[in-house]
Amino acid sequence: MHYFKNNLLILPLLVSLIVSAFVSAQEGAEETAQASTITELLQLVKEGKTKEQSINNQREQDFLANKNKQASILAAEKRELARQEKIADTLEAEYKKNEEILRVKEEAYQKELGSLVELFGHLQSSASEAAVQLSDSLTSAQYGRDRVSFLNDLTAKMSETTELPTIREIEGLWFELQREMAASKEVVSFSTNVVDVNGETSECDVTRVGLFNAVCDGKYLEYAASEGKYAFLPRQPAGRYTKTAKNVGEASTGEMVKFGVDPTGPTGGSLLANLIQTPSLAERAAQGREVGYAIIAVGLIGILFAIYKLVELSNISRAVKKQAQNAGDAESSNALGRVLMAGKANFDKDIDTLELKLAEAIMAERPQIERGISGIRIISVVAPLAGLLGTVTGMIVTFQMITLYGTGDPKLMAGGISQALVTTVLGLLVAIPTTLLHSFAASSAKSIIGVLEEQSTGILAEHAETK
Repeated sequence: MHYFKNNLLILPLLVSLIVSAFVSAQEGAEETAQASTITELLQLVKEGKTKEQSINNQREQDFLANKNKQASILAAEKRELARQEKIADTLEAEYKKNEEILRVKEEAYQKELGSLVELFGHLQSSASEAAVQLSDSLTSAQYGRDRVSFLNDLTAKMSETTELPTIREIEGLWFELQREMAASKEVVSFSTNVVDVNGETSECDVTRVGLFNAVCDGKYLEYAASEGKYAFLPRQPAGRYTKTAKNVGEASTGEMVKFGVDPTGPTGGSLLANLIQTPSLAERAAQGREVGYAIIAVGLIGILFAIYKLVELSNISRAVKKQAQNAGDAESSNALGRVLMAGKANFDKDIDTLELKLAEAIMAERPQIERGISGIRIISVVAPLAGLLGTVTGMIVTFQMITLYGTGDPKLMAGGISQALVTTVLGLLVAIPTTLLHSFAASSAKSIIGVLEEQSTGILAEHAETK
């Protein structure tokens, strides 16, 4: 009895779970009313089963109806397939027939062409090569790009072998080749639009030298195929080449002028490209970095001071020589005049006193004469040492690049090597002229002091004779 009661307690729970699963499986079903008794719950289960049975029956009927419909569609498609296969057989037979006719026609076509096949082959290759060459030619900006389109169309026409080129088209190919050959020996000037480095277009008087180079306003040009116009090179070569470019642009008809021509032409342009890539003096100096700038600054100061000192010594030497020619009239405006005045002032004293006074006068003039000469010598000695310092720092940079990136790319090491070499060159460039200038300055100063000592010795000799 106790077991039966427990089952009665579990039964409502099981029935409730079954109903909940049944209700959640139905899409779009209305919410089921809550059952309050077992009898109502059983009634709900019975109604749900009846409804599910009707849905399943409807699905079976729909499946059978669609099955019959699909069978009829399949039969229609099979009939259509058979019809299309018959059409395909007919078309295949017609294709084979046309293929045979085409073979016969092609044999007749080739027989009629005869030796013209080889001629048309040469025409096709010539037109193709000419189109490639003329597309980048300097004359394209003068004659236009229509000739390239004509040659491309002629090449495409002959490659299809369905239509023969006309006599006018063959003559057109000959004309373009002949005109390009004639342009290779011409030096002509004409006005056209030129693109500058900023992308702006302006009209300019262009001088074309054959197929090699074109210049405008003393600057070299290149042909920009995408624009169909001339364009200034992003960077121009050294000044002597741009000077010749300006001369050829300003030359009159028949005038002979010098001009730097790149024989490799605009399509190669390797020589002009190398000249453009060659760094200028300022760029080479910049490769020396801080040490290079220091050497240049000190070198300029030393050289300028040495030149100033040479000019000063030259003036002193000129005044001393003039005074030596007129020793009787001593002037205080020059070194020798002041020494002579000291000798005259102490001429009546004993010879030892006179000698000391003259030596004192010469010693008083010596600092002014030799002033700054030792500084020039110091600069001439320090400049190579500064260049060596730059060499060492440049090699340090080079080894750092090797440590970080290896030796695969030489461009990574170029900066340090350039610094090492440029600073060495700058040090020698400063040391050589300053050494020469120091030698000239020291020799001039020694010569002036020698004249003073010679004149003072003459005064002592004269004093000894009088006594």
